[in-house]
Amino acid sequence: MQINQFLQDLRSSGKKSFAVLIDPDHVPLSEVPELMLSLSEAGPGLILVGGSLLTHDRMGRLIPELRKYEIAPVVIFPGNALQVVPGADGILFLSLISGRNPEMLIGNQVVAAPMIRRAGLEVVPTGYMLIDSGRPTSAHYMSGTFPIPGDKPEIAACTAMAGEMLGLKAIYLEGGSGAERSISTEMIQAVRQSVEIPLIVGGGIRTQAEAERIYKAGADLIVLGNALEDGKNEYLLNEISALAQTLSQNVPG
Repeated sequence: MQINQFLQDLRSSGKKSFAVLIDPDHVPLSEVPELMLSLSEAGPGLILVGGSLLTHDRMGRLIPELRKYEIAPVVIFPGNALQVVPGADGILFLSLISGRNPEMLIGNQVVAAPMIRRAGLEVVPTGYMLIDSGRPTSAHYMSGTFPIPGDKPEIAACTAMAGEMLGLKAIYLEGGSGAERSISTEMIQAVRQSVEIPLIVGGGIRTQAEAERIYKAGADLIVLGNALEDGKNEYLLNEISALAQTLSQNVPG
């Protein structure tokens, strides 16, 4: 199934799913078989690959290895144009609409566009919105932008609305890698009520209870990243997988 269609189907049906974000710096190729075994049991909707800053030249080799297992579409989650590599199923073509850095709004996208076209990647035009999560994160620092204050849901709602009007196909609310807290219910609800396109939420999701709160606030897809890397949440994948299935089965109609 195409990635855009997958997200649209979640939105139109009211069902829930989750994605796993893999940072190539933190996953050596030797650990891929064990990682994919755990993912095959949980059944994520998407596998995202990328990060705000990559220091190892591993992404181009990691993506083909992940795709061999055919668990879910492998989608590039680019921190910059250098992370555009061939071999993935698609790319979240991010525009950092919460900030005012022209390089993150359109500059990097201009550089990346011909590379994406040559690679034949499915493009998911995505409005990327950084939300204050209690402390500075790599995404905030590397993007050179200020996050939207966590207690200003009206700013987030209007920003998302503008993104939808510009033709973006999804909104991604992000607390940032290593976020101190996940995005508030009020913020998610405000954005959900302001747009009709799919809503993705990530950052600081460490428990099943947090995931349930975020789903019920309006997220169609949640993203798990750091919480799966620290070794303290070995059951989180399966817990959230079960939660997403339960919520999807309970969709009215």
